[in-house]
Amino acid sequence: MDFDLPGRSEAWREKLQGFFDAEVLPRHRAWLDHAAKGEAAPFMADLQRKARAAGLWNLGLPELSDDEPGTRLSNLEYAPLAEIMGRLFWAPEVFNCQAPDVPNMIALQNCATSEQKARWLQPLLEAKTRSAFGMTEPDVASSDATNIATRMVRAGDDYVINGRKWFITGAAHPRCSFLIVMGVTDSGADRTSRHSCIIVPMDTPGVRLVRRLRWMGCEDHVAPIGELAFDNVRVPRANLLGAEGEGFKVAQIRLGPARIHHCMRSIGLCELLIELMMVRSSERSAFGRTVIQYDTVQRWIAESRVELEQARLLAYRCAWRLDHAGHQDAWRDVSLIKVAVPAMLQKIADRAMQVFGAMGGSDDTPIHQALAWGRLLRIGDGPDEVHLRQIFRMEPMPSWSIATSPYLSAHPS
Repeated sequence: MDFDLPGRSEAWREKLQGFFDAEVLPRHRAWLDHAAKGEAAPFMADLQRKARAAGLWNLGLPELSDDEPGTRLSNLEYAPLAEIMGRLFWAPEVFNCQAPDVPNMIALQNCATSEQKARWLQPLLEAKTRSAFGMTEPDVASSDATNIATRMVRAGDDYVINGRKWFITGAAHPRCSFLIVMGVTDSGADRTSRHSCIIVPMDTPGVRLVRRLRWMGCEDHVAPIGELAFDNVRVPRANLLGAEGEGFKVAQIRLGPARIHHCMRSIGLCELLIELMMVRSSERSAFGRTVIQYDTVQRWIAESRVELEQARLLAYRCAWRLDHAGHQDAWRDVSLIKVAVPAMLQKIADRAMQVFGAMGGSDDTPIHQALAWGRLLRIGDGPDEVHLRQIFRMEPMPSWSIATSPYLSAHPS
């Protein structure tokens, strides 16, 4: 690959950085105040209008058509922009680049009918609504997605859905108007052909928000997590996303971009954590020296930089592979960064917390949320073990045996 970012990407990066510095970062403390009160930031709609007017809109959607609003950046061009947004948990929403809506837009772009796109995709592209994706279930090991047990039974021109989903990002958002639900439509089919995805409006009778969930004590204020029950929920067959039995195809189309976007944003968050460590350790003194003068702290910061640069190169290569080979041929690269980046984020956040002491575990800093987010990423969108298994399966076996290896010394006969 060419390790230089395209010139267009650098121009967009400078444009986004300028907007971030002038319009987003100065409002961060106000956003935190509103979030602490459980309120939506009243300035979000105005910020979104300004971002769209500046052309900084739908940046993470390379497959936009000419009549859809956005920039049509490639995955590699988008990567450094996602890093900037990743410095603040709420920043992606300003540019309509937040999860889970962007992966859902990609799924709708690739799998929806023209009627479905008009009803469900267009409002998402315009930030007129929010969405969710219901896959994980409390009663089965969802790391093996073939275990998904929610039933979707044909009844005339409808499907009747019964089941329960949880840890659904965005499902508890007051503006979430629909979600894509994965469930079993044919229990007798092959294990990867039993499931389908269907669009379910949130106001459909029988859809019930059981509770709002937190992760490790942290609230997701951008896309509040929910647990949903589906009790004889009836939706039209026309809401089926893709063909019946293609649930895994739909899920994989959305999961590839979701995973890489999470990793891109996490790299930006780690940049912020390193900056926080540098400043905090230079301003505090212990035992007669500033904290930054201690070898241990210098090593932590240096190790964090090494790990971050390695992860960034992996993420950029993955983005480059997605652009050149498509989602189907980039799975190994996606799995590599999905394992490497969350582990890096956890390590750097843990070091930052040690540098900050008690303050690092408080709401005064983003450090404890970063630590929790890194831990969540090691489970969400496929746990580490699933990705490691995939990486191993794609590792080629050498053509020689130990006995015939030209790299080893010969044994006497």
